[in-house]
Amino acid sequence: MGLGRDRLIKGLVLRLCLLLTALCVCVHVYLEVRHRAPPLLTLGRPSQTSQLVADKGPRARQVDKDTMVPSSGAQDKMVKRRVSYVRTLNNDSNTGKTRGGDEKATCCPPLRLNRKSLRWHIELEPWASDSHSLEEEARRFVHYITTPQVSCGPSFPVGIQDIGTPEGPWAVCLDNRYSLAQRIQSKQCRVYSLGLGVEDRALELSLARVGCEVHCFDPSLRQAHLQESDMWLHRLSVDWRDPNPAIPVQRQRGNTKKLATILNDFGHRQVDVLKADVESAEWKILENLVLEGVLNSVGQLLVEVHLQWAGFEVGGDNPTVVRYWFSLLKELERAHFRLFHQHSDPSKPHLFLHKNILNASSVYTLGWVNTQWGT
Repeated sequence: MGLGRDRLIKGLVLRLCLLLTALCVCVHVYLEVRHRAPPLLTLGRPSQTSQLVADKGPRARQVDKDTMVPSSGAQDKMVKRRVSYVRTLNNDSNTGKTRGGDEKATCCPPLRLNRKSLRWHIELEPWASDSHSLEEEARRFVHYITTPQVSCGPSFPVGIQDIGTPEGPWAVCLDNRYSLAQRIQSKQCRVYSLGLGVEDRALELSLARVGCEVHCFDPSLRQAHLQESDMWLHRLSVDWRDPNPAIPVQRQRGNTKKLATILNDFGHRQVDVLKADVESAEWKILENLVLEGVLNSVGQLLVEVHLQWAGFEVGGDNPTVVRYWFSLLKELERAHFRLFHQHSDPSKPHLFLHKNILNASSVYTLGWVNTQWGT
């Protein structure tokens, strides 16, 4: 009996020792963590580190993720922060070039868009009427796209009179108030043409003949890159989103990229003329250009719009669709674009969202000029 009692007492003592040891370890860990924790932060005040970083200019720099400062009693203590690297677009003056002097070579630093804030959706305009009727929305929209906001003067520099005549479906504005004519004369003009199996490249050929650097993007090409008739042809399709990196390249439909990504890849900062004939994908592509601020890099925008249906990935009932179309064009206006040219195709049926409304054509070619381009 005495031997069993001794073993029981020794077991209890051993367990008590283990319990006390575990308790001591926990207390030690707690004190260490508390001692190393950062001081409390006061909300709403940017740190001195962040302010100094912001004042260093637009070159690649290190930015503090925690834009808060310690409370008054702990400002002298060091706080560990996570950091990331942010690159912003250098001004042309920093690279020894004027705004209009963008070189034609594709060795330029890649475009880095200078966005004021991240946008996720466009601003919808008020309804055309309290009834939200399709007729009223269509009337406002059709009037808007058939009423030019600026006119282009008739004075053309020598040698480029035949480029995009006003009678044709595609036209550029060569008015001396805007910089395209001067850019052509100084051999600094760049053109992007987006299309799907486009056969009519008369405008691109005319611009290439007078010295513009012309890039045509068409996913139906057999070769990745090809130079033909003083133009560059690329097997690329411009989309409103980049490919999903989780999907293997073999399973993706063609090589599609956003325009901002292509500008980055090619190292281009500016595009004097952007022509888009993308078969009903124009609405979502326009939306992407607006939301990502790419329009600041475009001088003139030429787009063929299709009105017989809503367009790819455009949802809602018919009045909502037309309101969305109109709101997109008003976004162009807020980005300093003004309509200078409109042309309806007489060979196309008069269908507006599968109906005959206001005898509107199903296809219009529209041209906008950026009134702030080159100023």
